[in-house]
Amino acid sequence: MQIIRVEDFGALAGIPHADGLARSDPVQLTAHRPDAHLVALAGGAAVGRCSLWWRETPPHAAGPLGAIGHFAVAPGADLRPLLLRACKELAGAGAVLAVGPMDGNTWRSYRLVTGSGGEPPFFLEPWTPAEWPAHFLGAGFTPLATYHSSVAEDLSEVDPRVAEAGERLRANDIRVRTLDARRYEEELGRIHALSVEGFSRNFLYTPIGREEFVAQYRPVQRFLDPGLVFIAERGGDIAGFLFAVPDVLESQRGSAPRTVIVKTVAVRPGRACGGLGAWLTAECHARAAKAGFTRAVHALMHDSNNSVNISRRYSRVLRRYTLYARRLVA
Repeated sequence: MQIIRVEDFGALAGIPHADGLARSDPVQLTAHRPDAHLVALAGGAAVGRCSLWWRETPPHAAGPLGAIGHFAVAPGADLRPLLLRACKELAGAGAVLAVGPMDGNTWRSYRLVTGSGGEPPFFLEPWTPAEWPAHFLGAGFTPLATYHSSVAEDLSEVDPRVAEAGERLRANDIRVRTLDARRYEEELGRIHALSVEGFSRNFLYTPIGREEFVAQYRPVQRFLDPGLVFIAERGGDIAGFLFAVPDVLESQRGSAPRTVIVKTVAVRPGRACGGLGAWLTAECHARAAKAGFTRAVHALMHDSNNSVNISRRYSRVLRRYTLYARRLVA
């Protein structure tokens, strides 16, 4: 196997690809600003690839972090040599920890599916083949963080503490409304501002600009039911939000839509907003049930996040994911 480093991403278009290996997305390569791209060749064709980041990566207590993302492998190929070369490149750039797969930061695609649960992928889920973790483990990576998605299958179930929380929130002048689809990008701008604040303590957090945030959510607009996106306000300021979307993949598979995906919940820190996340989740379940949905997926939660405390009251684990890391030696 030959490993080549590519910094002129336009050169990738001329490299033949083995069956089953998707080509790199030139739009992503431009927008995500990787520092380099590695391609594994066998028999003159690409059998695997990844991008590397070391200049714009999340902070970590261990020291400078290098990210390995845009990872893809053709069926049957062994990409341990590619990942070992990636580690060497990152170490040479000054990183002390390689993390992957992660497309530069956690606002983009990251993690591998490590427990499928037997159900097909849901809308907006980063789906990866079952054999991909073996490439990372074989190259000396170990789990750095674990995540899961859960599913609530009884949308009528309500935590009895939610009603009390609702009374307290109203007493604190917090009012909840649904998304105004006519002002979609303006609404996203307000959601972005709270996301930057609300997620600042999340693992591997990095800030993201408003334009990149809006660009990520712009393609989702046509799939939204505005009645399933909630914005909580206090005195004209945003206090929290819940972003949910129907699982359109069910329709594409020929089934009647029955699942709503609770993608993101964020609440402004402080006692005044205590219980708001649980209240928004309960309201989403109730609205979804009225609209004919029978299930809600609480998507892609870090196993130690506060959102897990809300989700476990209603749901069971549907899927598990893992982010891997390896310490580097220059």
